[in-house]
This record gives sequence, C-alpha cells and structure tokens, in this order.
Amino acid sequence: MNLNFAERMERLGTETAFEVMARAKALEAQGREIVHLQIGEPDFPTPKHIIEAGVEALRAGETHYSPAAGIMPLREAIVEDVDSRRGIRPKVEQVVVTPGAKPIMFFAILALIDSDDEIIYPNPGFPIYESVINFVGGKAVPLPLWEENDFRFSPEEFRSLVTDRTKLIIINSPHNPTGGILTRQDNEVIAEVAREKEILVLSDEVYKNIIYEGEHHSIYSLPGMQERTILLDGFSKTYAMTGWRLGFGVMPEELAQKIERLMINSNSCTATFSQHAAIQALQGPTEEVDAMLEEFRKRRDIIVAGLNDIPGMSCITPKGAFYAFPNVKKINEGSQELENYLLNEAGVAVLSGTAFGKYGDGYLRFSYANSVENIEKGLERIKNALKNI
Repeated sequence: MNLNFAERMERLGTETAFEVMARAKALEAQGREIVHLQIGEPDFPTPKHIIEAGVEALRAGETHYSPAAGIMPLREAIVEDVDSRRGIRPKVEQVVVTPGAKPIMFFAILALIDSDDEIIYPNPGFPIYESVINFVGGKAVPLPLWEENDFRFSPEEFRSLVTDRTKLIIINSPHNPTGGILTRQDNEVIAEVAREKEILVLSDEVYKNIIYEGEHHSIYSLPGMQERTILLDGFSKTYAMTGWRLGFGVMPEELAQKIERLMINSNSCTATFSQHAAIQALQGPTEEVDAMLEEFRKRRDIIVAGLNDIPGMSCITPKGAFYAFPNVKKINEGSQELENYLLNEAGVAVLSGTAFGKYGDGYLRFSYANSVENIEKGLERIKNALKNI
C-alpha cells in the first residue's frame, strides 16, 4: 500500500541528536566502542529524594488521570518557584504542566501562528523551533548568534528583522547549542521591541540553573513582560529527570486555556506520579543538584582546554548549559562531513553545527554530560583521527 502523507509532514524536521545516537548504537551493535558526546542528557541519576517521592506517589495510588493543566499542588509549587527565582508571582491559572518542555513550544506555536506569520528564533538554536514553525506554515526568521559576541545577537540586526508580521520572538538562555547566556541588556532590547510592537516572547529557560559565570536574567522579570512572555521550563536538565517527562509553561491566562485544550486533545494529562516527584524537586534539598553543577563545571573546563589543544579547533568557554561549540573552520572538512568522520573513524559521536541551523556551519556541538574519563578518551581519539585529514 502506498501511503499519501499530508504535505505538512515534508516541513517537519527532527532533532539530529537522536539520529546520531541511533547510528552510534548501530556501530556498537557491530562491536565498536563509541564515546557519546552528542546527546544533551545528564548522565547522573535522578536525586534520591525525588525518586522516593515518585515511588511513594505510586504506592499511594497516584496512577490515574490528573487535570489537563496539572495537579494543583505542583502548579502552586511552580508559582512559588517562579516568584522566588524571577521576582514575579504569576497566578496559578497561568501555569500548564506538560509531559516534557517541548509541548509548550509546540502548543504555543500551534495556538498562535497562522500561515505566513513570522517568528524570530535564535540560529544556531534548538532545531525544534524551526521545525515546528515550518510545520504550522509560519515563516521562520533566523536571528544569528555570533561567536565574536559570545554567541549573542546583535541588537541592530535583531531590530532589522522585526516586521509588521512578527508574531513571536523565541529566546533561549542559557543556550543550546553554544552555552551562551543573554545579559540583562540583551533582554531589555527584546522587551522594548515586544512592548512597542505588542509581540509575544517565548523564553526557553530549561537550563536556567546550569550557569557557571554571571547569573540568569529572565525577560519575564522585566516591567510589562509578564503579560507578553511564555515562560518555558522543565525538570529534565536541572534534576536529571529526562525520562520522567516533565515540563511546564507560564503564560497569559487566555493562552493557558488554549494550551490546556491542546493537552486534552493530545496527551490528556501528564503522568500524575511524576508530578508529585516534581514537587519534591522544587521544594526538596539541593545538595545533589549542586554537586551535579560542580561536576559539569569541572567537565566544561576539561573539554574546553582539550578542544583548544586540537589543531584546527578553537572553543570559547561556555557560561551555561552543558555544551561546547568549537569553531572547526580551519579543518579541511565541512561540519557534517566532520561529524560523520569522527563517528566512523574515531568512534566519537558529536553533532554538526548545521543540525542547529545554517549559522551553525563551521562548528560542532559537544555535550559534556558524560564522565571525565569518556570526555578525555573522546578528545584523544579526535586528536589522533584528525592527524589523518
């Protein structure tokens, strides 16, 4: 039978990290040893007190449907957390809990964007932004992030991209794939335009707790931005809870109602026992989370030094997240070709910068959410393999 798919499926992209992981797993099945530096997943276990809260919830019978927007105790805990971290207290009706953070960006774009509406998004950037914009028929407008500016945008360039059709601005700090962070001044530039032009901002802050230098500045905290911001956050990165599938959005109440309806039409709700574990993540002890951050800092310093020691590579020090984004333009290979070469010849899985958009060409993304031993092994393999190019 020949299946005729909807035309929109041609516009739907993917997250290349999972494709590279599949190729790496296939090589491992053939007996190859692969060093995984491609996937953005903490290699730590979920902190014990969070696991215990989930187990306790299961034993207590929290295995049934929850309200589509999430259980009230978790939504109230999110309100408290947003207030304590960003200095603005939303109403609980503005909070929607979802299975992972991706549904917030997917549903928000689906709810807001009509054909040919324009969305400004960071490039290089998380590939799902551009994928979903294209999928719904919007016009994806890339905002370049420049290495010479610590992978931040040019205010003048940003302003030049704003038109009467701009419906949404997406920002991400700390940033995937570069590890850059936006300053308060950067956020003020975006907020000024958003207020003047009545444009919503989707602020992806899932790495907000993984910062090594400076501090996290949220556009949500700026005057007049609470009613113009979709705050996207989650539990996967900070608390090593990728498999629990937990995210949330804080947004204007009218939009929250639309997102809740999209939840009802797709997922029904987020797993109830996971939500009880999330309460403990927000309110419980932080020792294990603090230890993860310090280990990430150690790994960051090792991988940046190692990358800068490889001929043809140069890497600025990321200030947040757990990614390094070295410049490889001096190596006589394209980014995609270099990704393939390092996987097949060196046994090291990394991602081409082009997986994050056209402005990622000439770069590779390394995830240092892996052990020091594996990071050092991967660096040594790459250094040796590149001698043959």
